[in-house]
Amino acid sequence: MGVRIYKPTSPGRRHGSVNDYVDLTTDKPEKSLCKRIKKTGGRNHHGVTTSRFRGGGARKIYRMIDFKRTKDGVPAKVATIEYDPNRDCFISLLHYADGEKRYILAPLGIKVGDKVESGQLCEPKIGNAMPLISIPAGLEIHNIEMTAGQGGKMVRTAGAVAKIAAKEGNWVTIILPSGEMRMIRKECRATIGRLSNPEHQNIKIGKAGRKRHMGRRPHVRGKAMNPVAHPMGGGEGRANGGRDPCSPTGVLAKGGKTRNPRNPSNKRIIRRRKNKRQGQLVL
Repeated sequence: MGVRIYKPTSPGRRHGSVNDYVDLTTDKPEKSLCKRIKKTGGRNHHGVTTSRFRGGGARKIYRMIDFKRTKDGVPAKVATIEYDPNRDCFISLLHYADGEKRYILAPLGIKVGDKVESGQLCEPKIGNAMPLISIPAGLEIHNIEMTAGQGGKMVRTAGAVAKIAAKEGNWVTIILPSGEMRMIRKECRATIGRLSNPEHQNIKIGKAGRKRHMGRRPHVRGKAMNPVAHPMGGGEGRANGGRDPCSPTGVLAKGGKTRNPRNPSNKRIIRRRKNKRQGQLVL
């Protein structure tokens, strides 16, 4: 696994890099677990743009991933390690002993032929999924549920990992990749290990066209717009906004708190994540 840098035959090649994908075993996905999803272009059912700067891009087929890992007591063998165009980590195809096939997020270090399992009584090794109460403290985990039975919601990006810090009563304290410490119910499931493709963060896009292939259109600065289109638009000459940076709807963009202060899960956050801009904890 690594990053490949090409010879600078053009300005885009000079500054771009790609993943070498040496860990992948096949480029043909399991057809029974694939489906076509129609693109929205960032628009809702009224045709109104709700997510700006989206549209176009290469056509992709969605792979149905098993985030819940509820097939307890049935061992499975890792058949492939594949690329998924819908996420930045790799995925693995599991062949269960009863004949069923499912995709999971591939942990780092998993190999074709490995045996994985899920359930409260399985061994805590890489690729196995189990309730947090059954996982020893200090182990690396990913694909963590926030509500039991809901399916993994946290720690699903390439190279991401969380750790179990403590257990007390019905709650388990975990340390998330952002540095946040949060309490999760002991019945919630997680998968052992760190996620694959940690080199993803070192890849450079290199040129604007490559970003368009990903379905991202050019991002226009607010102060470059007219006043009717953005709160920071307008002014004589190259005005610098005339106010604090904000979104088109007026939500503060730098330093403004957007989390609901009455969110019920606030009391389960022991330590806030670090503010990358200031290098301090967000209180």
